Amino acid sequence: MERDELGRAIEAILLVAVEPVPPGLLAELLEEAVEHIEETLDQLAAGYETARTGFVLARIAGGARLQTHPDLAPYVERFANRDVSHRLSTAALETLAIVAYRQPVSRAQISSLRGVNDDGVTRLLEQRGYIEIVGRAEGPGQPALYGTTDLFLERLGMNSLEQLPPVEDFLPGPEVAAEFELDLQAALGVSREMGPDDV
Repeated sequence: MERDELGRAIEAILLVAVEPVPPGLLAELLEEAVEHIEETLDQLAAGYETARTGFVLARIAGGARLQTHPDLAPYVERFANRDVSHRLSTAALETLAIVAYRQPVSRAQISSLRGVNDDGVTRLLEQRGYIEIVGRAEGPGQPALYGTTDLFLERLGMNSLEQLPPVEDFLPGPEVAAEFELDLQAALGVSREMGPDDV
């Protein structure tokens, strides 16, 4: 297949695809080598950027898809007028973060980390397709272990979990911890000179 025709065929497939399409599947559908598909995807992506189109070719969740340009997000959001009910609660976001960073993880481990029973939230995230059972733990009852899905990566616009920011970026620094300790000691009426055995 000629290069221009290959690019047009890829565009046509990506335009109707609901999920990111892996290069291997494109190669199979178009009867081309994966290397040619990869080169054409790169050329298409560069061409869209050069032409400053309203869309980009994004590499997400191991595949490729056409999506609106990030710079135009405010206009797209205004048009879509997203329903608030589709947004995730704080509890769901916390649970999703635990699964993303600690996977594979069981419901009991999630509940232990959050300090509350997390069964309902876990079921919701599973129903929405953001997490799935990826295995079973050894031991009594062999509880289900959860991990994130390709839909999770797709929604975050990432190609792999390695692109998650380091969890340390979200933790308070030592000065915040020291200030918290002083506030706690003051609230409990504990003197700085007192040791842990004196409390």
